[in-house]
Amino acid sequence: MPTTPPPERAAPPTRSAPPQQPYQSHQACQPRQFRRSGASGASAASGAPRPSGRPLLLLALGHACVDVYQGAVAALVPFFLAERAYTYAAASGIVLAASLLSSVAQPLFGALTDRWPMPWLLPVSTLAGGVGVALSGVSGSYALTLAVVAVSGIGVAAYHPESARMARVASRGSHTAMGWFSLGGNLGFATAPLAVSAVVATGGLHASPLLIVPALVGAALCVAALRTVNAPTPTGSSASAASRPAGQDDWPAFLRMSGAIVCRSIVFVGLSAFISLYARQRTGGGEVAGTAALFVLYLGGAIGTVAGGRLATRYGRVQVVRWSYALTVPAVAGIVLVPGPLLYLFVALTSAGLYVPFSLHVTLGQDYLPRRVGTASGVTLGLTVSVGGIASPLIGAAADATSLQTALAPLIALPALGWLLLRTLHEPAMPEAPGPATAAARTPHRDTARTTGP
Repeated sequence: MPTTPPPERAAPPTRSAPPQQPYQSHQACQPRQFRRSGASGASAASGAPRPSGRPLLLLALGHACVDVYQGAVAALVPFFLAERAYTYAAASGIVLAASLLSSVAQPLFGALTDRWPMPWLLPVSTLAGGVGVALSGVSGSYALTLAVVAVSGIGVAAYHPESARMARVASRGSHTAMGWFSLGGNLGFATAPLAVSAVVATGGLHASPLLIVPALVGAALCVAALRTVNAPTPTGSSASAASRPAGQDDWPAFLRMSGAIVCRSIVFVGLSAFISLYARQRTGGGEVAGTAALFVLYLGGAIGTVAGGRLATRYGRVQVVRWSYALTVPAVAGIVLVPGPLLYLFVALTSAGLYVPFSLHVTLGQDYLPRRVGTASGVTLGLTVSVGGIASPLIGAAADATSLQTALAPLIALPALGWLLLRTLHEPAMPEAPGPATAAARTPHRDTARTTGP
């Protein structure tokens, strides 16, 4: 079997270009047999790199602990209304405080991680996200509450781009593995209403310092994951260069997808902030009815993310993302218009439509901007859960002036607008089209990648 030539020697003409391009420039666009499993069948025989299981598990669990604090802010809104008599607009302003800085800061942190790896951000940002939420119920001051929630938003913003970069290294380009990393964050969202309800419903807002516990656990998980990932990998600028694949950035496609993500984000954050209150009104239930609706909305992430990866393997990522946005239109209409227990069915359908494209946004963004993986991760992960908070005060003000149902009605049109933006979107190029000529060329580079990976 031919061996990989030493670094100081020029590679033979037939193997000079292909070995560098396929693995470095792919993200989720690897050959079908490698996309389905880290290394199985022909992929295993050819020496394809396998995702690192233990680091990915630790990173996914840490992701869950951090995203508890993204879901916690919306889960606290009913308690701020009840205990502090905030208006809808004032309560949505708290959601805005967490979202605005987070949506602006995440792309900035992403640009920084494109230049320099900053793994220390993971435990530090996890603690910052937890401290902000934990202190939100301590003081009755509205200004102080806004300030500490904003600190939490910055912590969450700092976490996601670097964690996505580390997960990409640990996943070795596997789209399925990145889906599991995203699933961790979605599970954190799903558990946030339960955690907040368990703490605040029993002890009031003054018990909010207990919400620091997930941050402490998450920081410990991040430290453990970094030790596992970094041990065999290069450090400094060489590690950053190794994680930046070659290829051409497709900004027009990335910006169109980002516009669709903004539409998705407004729907998601708007429902997150008000679905608990709305479910109480529409079902005639109490606090349990509201918490259940928010839990169903978040729990869909566990099912949607896994389903999105499997559907994308069969039908293509762009096609699945389009279907998801189309499904969300009638699902949101059902939430707004259908009263009674059927509301929960439409909440579940909306959750599926919003979450199926979640990890696909991330991998598509990384493939559209292969030279700026951190920036792409900051925008796709940040906008999906942050920028929608900017619209929350508008929804709250409309609810104060009219009714909550009227204020939520415009959300029906946003997934349709997102679908229109996605109509002309194309699947990122696959330079390593599987064929006889490239199959042999991929093997030596993957072996090289294995020596520099985790």
